[in-house]
Amino acid sequence: MKSQPLSHWGLNTSRLVLGCMGLGGGWNRDPITNEHLKHAESAVEAALEAGITMFDHADIYTMGKAETVFGQVLKKRPQLRDSIVIQSKCGIRFAEGDVPSRYDFSKSHILNAVDGILQRLGIETLDILLLHRPDPLMEPDEVAEAIHSLKSSGKAKRFGVSNMSAGQIRFLQQASSEPIIVNQLEMSLGHLHWLEQGILVNQHAGTSVNFAEGLLEFCQTERIQIQAWSPLARGVFTGRAADSEPEHIRQTAALVARLAQQKETTPEAIVLGWLMKHPARIQPVIGTANPKRIAACRDAERQAELMTREEWYQLYVSARGANMP
Repeated sequence: MKSQPLSHWGLNTSRLVLGCMGLGGGWNRDPITNEHLKHAESAVEAALEAGITMFDHADIYTMGKAETVFGQVLKKRPQLRDSIVIQSKCGIRFAEGDVPSRYDFSKSHILNAVDGILQRLGIETLDILLLHRPDPLMEPDEVAEAIHSLKSSGKAKRFGVSNMSAGQIRFLQQASSEPIIVNQLEMSLGHLHWLEQGILVNQHAGTSVNFAEGLLEFCQTERIQIQAWSPLARGVFTGRAADSEPEHIRQTAALVARLAQQKETTPEAIVLGWLMKHPARIQPVIGTANPKRIAACRDAERQAELMTREEWYQLYVSARGANMP
């Protein structure tokens, strides 16, 4: 299979990424306990055993505790830092008093946020910094100043975005000579707008699809790594109770189970393998912190290689709940 886009930018990463949103306990200000640390250690170890060497964070995850507990894991295993890739995100701010939750791409916030990220993780440099969600008040020149400051000070090596269109990326990129190398988007067998937008060109049904036109093609052309958040669709195809789900979703879950049995693998590997089969070389960011579920994902790359075009379309058509137009 073709090399990952990130390798073009000097980053040799695993095909799968462990999303660390589930580390550190709840989304509250409660202190981190020894149990939280043990949980994080188990998740990291399961990821490494599954061949995962890239870890995804955000400054808001469990109110900063996800980064803090991950930093505690690194403190106990300092040799680990040199063998993994760490990315984190900033730009989302929680509500404060009368001020609502909001997005903030101001230079001061980006710089302060990265200082906090590095402090919590206990590291000197982030491998990749992502801007979390598009800020309507974004000033590209101001963002470029922040990126330049972070790069020149050695606080971040590479930069990317999350949930952005091609137009938004171009708007940012024209102000900065530092390339944007990642775009993280929701993509899964249960969230199909990224495919529907392409096949519903010149179709009335396409007017209800909410995905930026040409984004996949743009990212592939510009060597921007597409990462998929929530790639397991919150477990609806891999064993989560689905009695309340539509009939076509339940049928797709049954199809996933049959394929997993036939191929002597796990439902998780089938669902992720389907995503990874796409020529965009999508990099799933698995959000589970359960060691057993992490281990269940390890066969995904092999399943992507083995999956036939016919099997891929079987899953796609079943999941969309209608025949191809």
